[in-house]
Amino acid sequence: MSMDDLLASQNTGSPSLWELPFPSLDNLNEACPAIAQTRDLTSGLESGFLAIKDSLKFVLDPITQPLSWFLNGALNMFQTVPWFIMVPIMLAVVFVASKSVRLVGMVAAMILFLAFIDHYDYAMQTLAIIFVCSLICVLLGVPIGIAMSRSDNLQRGITPVLDMLQTLPPFVYLIPLIFLFSITEPKLYGIAIILYAIVPVIRLTNLGIRLVDKDVIEAADAYGMTDRQKLYGVQIPLALPNIMAGVNQTIMMSLAMVVIASLVSAPGLGVLVLRGIRNLELGVGLVSGLGIVLLAVILDRVTKAALARVNTSQQ
Repeated sequence: MSMDDLLASQNTGSPSLWELPFPSLDNLNEACPAIAQTRDLTSGLESGFLAIKDSLKFVLDPITQPLSWFLNGALNMFQTVPWFIMVPIMLAVVFVASKSVRLVGMVAAMILFLAFIDHYDYAMQTLAIIFVCSLICVLLGVPIGIAMSRSDNLQRGITPVLDMLQTLPPFVYLIPLIFLFSITEPKLYGIAIILYAIVPVIRLTNLGIRLVDKDVIEAADAYGMTDRQKLYGVQIPLALPNIMAGVNQTIMMSLAMVVIASLVSAPGLGVLVLRGIRNLELGVGLVSGLGIVLLAVILDRVTKAALARVNTSQQ
């Protein structure tokens, strides 16, 4: 008997308990073909989504169309305004937010460096997208956070959704949106950025209002303040540091998602990063990555300086 025949004869016995496979769908299908396989599950999910795709698109298209208008308008404005007007406006905004001449000088040096290496237009495109998406995140996220802080039942209902949005891989946001919208529509990447970045501002708004001292609330009740007066006169001002911290994190997450959204035609520095990866252009990828780092530093320092001013004014 040859060695192969000997090994084959030894492997014909029944498998041991140690080798017992897990009863997954594919393994159960081998024992009973009537049981569906894993690919049947994924195919069914895909078929179900495609079946309702047209209905979803019919409902979502008119609702999300203003997002495309806002993104196109911001991109046109940031690119049309000459640099010798846009840069002073940006520096003025930085000074109003921080009241720091040193920070204004640092921001000016970074922007001029991006312009010197011909990355100014790409940086303005990225800033335009971040501006629109972060603004929408704040306009939607702060009211949602306030509503969560005023209702425990609403908090229990929304928290699992926020957990899912926060843990879902960024690339997964793009998969259903590609099927719903044209890849040339700005709202495709705009919705993905908003869904990815809105979570911190909701969570920290809710947390900030819930952390307001109970004694302060009791004092407001003693003065006969209504719920609206307590919200706008007491709770929101005291929760403003937490809300500003949420805005800071939302802006940072918007910047991170802008780079990934370049896969679906989002303009900006992410396009250069993607080009460096696709064409193996090391220099292009590294320089554009440095530009993204500089934008992140600018946005982070300015928002933190504004947060520090808020904290100082409350002390």
